[in-house]
Amino acid sequence: MRNIISVATAIWMTTTTFVAGQTSPQIKVGIIGLDAHGVPWTKIIQGAKAGSPISALKVVVAYPAYSPDIPFSNTNIQKNIEIVRGLGVEIVDSVEAVVAKSDAVIIASIDGRPHVKQVKPVFAARKPVVVDKPVASSLREVVAIYREAQRTGTPLFSSSSLRYSPGIAGMTNDPKIGKVMGCDAYSNNVSILPDHPDLFYYGIHGTEMLFTIMGPGCKSVSRVRGETADIVTGVWNDGRVGTLRGILQGRTGFGATVFGEKGVGPAGKFEGYEPLVVEIAKFFQTRKPPVAAEQTLEIYAFMEAADESKRQGGQPVSVEDVLKKARREAELRAW
Repeated sequence: MRNIISVATAIWMTTTTFVAGQTSPQIKVGIIGLDAHGVPWTKIIQGAKAGSPISALKVVVAYPAYSPDIPFSNTNIQKNIEIVRGLGVEIVDSVEAVVAKSDAVIIASIDGRPHVKQVKPVFAARKPVVVDKPVASSLREVVAIYREAQRTGTPLFSSSSLRYSPGIAGMTNDPKIGKVMGCDAYSNNVSILPDHPDLFYYGIHGTEMLFTIMGPGCKSVSRVRGETADIVTGVWNDGRVGTLRGILQGRTGFGATVFGEKGVGPAGKFEGYEPLVVEIAKFFQTRKPPVAAEQTLEIYAFMEAADESKRQGGQPVSVEDVLKKARREAELRAW
């Protein structure tokens, strides 16, 4: 009996980490893609100053998964591999190896095109997964990924880091603003991703801010593109109007002006990745996505509708119709 107890204790000790004098399960995180956010997120997770809940995570394995035809992805990959290796992360040569060695997975490759293929082994293992922006390279693929997550019962979460910047998230209940009546969000919209709707790269940040502040329920989208900016106008079901300014020339940044019943004021700015990593840590612990699948799908449908409006010369496009079309296409194509 004493030997049995000793063995059980040893097993428990190898799977448990001590945080602030308390015990909590150690979550071994695997990362797929080291060409973008995988590096700064790993630095935050492995950092000596990481507090709860981030301290419950440890990045143990990574697969570089870069895209040779995207210069940004290709140029820095070797440097990024060495940085992550220096943080104590094992570098492996396949998605499958990452899944086998981890409890939870982050798909952080900057290119949305391989995400469907990369996420399949994660869904097969039913391990919670964060898919960094863009979720995929088309709305149809985004729908397919979320549908497969639901079918397999795999917890899935995706969000821009801008959603969790305190000055942006706090605008939904700012007493000086009151009930939100409208929002003008802005972000860079210079895209480096081939074969994606052009808002999927940097435009996702402005779109995420817009939906964080306005909430879901956009019914139609129209878009005008000039030399210096894209202007995307959304009309919500309750008649409110929100706009996204995608900056093409001049000084860039992220932010928004919020119009409320009581006042008008600026939202906050980008405040780093840590607030999002906190949400990722909570998600891996609870296995409950902090953003509903329906809202993420609406955000991508908004951006796809903006592309369709541009093709139609700025005509309003129904978000619901765009989403219905993508769902039909996802059904017709094999997962």
